Amino acid sequence: MAHPTPAPAPVKDNPIKVSTASMIGTAVESYDFFIYGTAAAAYFGTAFFHAENAFVGVLASFATLAIGFLFRPLGGYLAGHFGDRIGRKTILIWALSIMGVATFLIGLLPTYGTVGVLAPILLILLRAIQGIGYGAEWGGAVLMAVEHAPLKRRGFFGAVPQIGIPAGLLLANGSFLLSAALFDGDWVWRVPFLFSIVMVAIGLWIRLGIHESPDFEQMKAAGEIHKRPAIQVIKQDWRIILRIMGLRLAETGGYYITTSFALSYVVLAGISDKQYVLYGTLVGSALGLGTHLAYGALSDRIGRRNVFLIGSIFTILFGVPMFLLINTGAIIMIIVAVTLSLILSHDPIFAVEGSWFSEQFDRNVRSSGISLGYNGASVIAGLLPFIATALYGWIGWIGPAVLLSALGIVSTLCALTARETAPIKTGQLTAADTSPVELLRR
Repeated sequence: MAHPTPAPAPVKDNPIKVSTASMIGTAVESYDFFIYGTAAAAYFGTAFFHAENAFVGVLASFATLAIGFLFRPLGGYLAGHFGDRIGRKTILIWALSIMGVATFLIGLLPTYGTVGVLAPILLILLRAIQGIGYGAEWGGAVLMAVEHAPLKRRGFFGAVPQIGIPAGLLLANGSFLLSAALFDGDWVWRVPFLFSIVMVAIGLWIRLGIHESPDFEQMKAAGEIHKRPAIQVIKQDWRIILRIMGLRLAETGGYYITTSFALSYVVLAGISDKQYVLYGTLVGSALGLGTHLAYGALSDRIGRRNVFLIGSIFTILFGVPMFLLINTGAIIMIIVAVTLSLILSHDPIFAVEGSWFSEQFDRNVRSSGISLGYNGASVIAGLLPFIATALYGWIGWIGPAVLLSALGIVSTLCALTARETAPIKTGQLTAADTSPVELLRR
């Protein structure tokens, strides 16, 4: 009697190769998304909104910045659904392609002085497409890394794609500094957008060379794929999704207050030139290439929650001190303030999100769950530079400072109610598994 041929075991790529590929693609996506934030703070107020008042121009450009964040949940929903239906890798290819085309086209847009009100309309449309593409990116990238990683190293390998964020920001701000030194007029902001097409091509080439997630292949072989995974995870795990949204507020909200808002704040308040905030962002992002990996590895040893709390509690404590440092007007103090916020507030939180969030869900709804939670927080985060600017106009710098601390409080409370998932803390690993020799060997 013939026996059915067993399904071949899923191919499991080297976790270093997969996480690096995810990181490079995320860096490209982040570059595309973040150059908009820099351009909105420094150039788009006059280029697209023809605002004679600088304060009004910044508010208008930050409003379009928020559009991208508002559309990220749609991208997250679509990517989560299809990531659990047709695979993580396929979604990553589409996400990068959509983002790349939209970003390149922004670099070609006519300004208000050329076509009038059509200019901001086109800008808003492309920003919405950017939001969909970026919302589709993160879930697939971290799942490819986490699901290819050894159980005991998921924190470390889950943090590798996360360094694509500071890498992308480093590239974005560096490109603006270089462009400002080489070009004049509108070309200062156009060149970074147009250059993105080269980076997208490189990212696509790298991502096409890796295999699908082994967890997804096992799901497919076992017939575990849901018809509507996003709906399924909303029904069964909506509390976890909401908690993830709260967990992200200190990280994502603090990030945009520290970078995008601070970039316009120093100019509006007459404190210094915006380039010093860019310098601080560059320093913090450069250091973040190492701190994310360190925090991720640490979470494999002491737990995801403990590392997360380092960042969320620091956010509570640093709101007012950060603005006091910036308000000195001293170049070194501005750089120190932005750098400390990035490496001690943002990085510990962001480093563990890939592994901690992924471990909250079953594999057949995991892409949907983390994408919905991660991008749901973006609806609030995208409005924060606008809110921070409005608060500054109303009550001065103390408004955005207290806002930053409040975000830390929310995320800390959410962390204290979230379950720990690190294998070392849940009894899934033995003492031998976590010995320094064994960890280095793996």
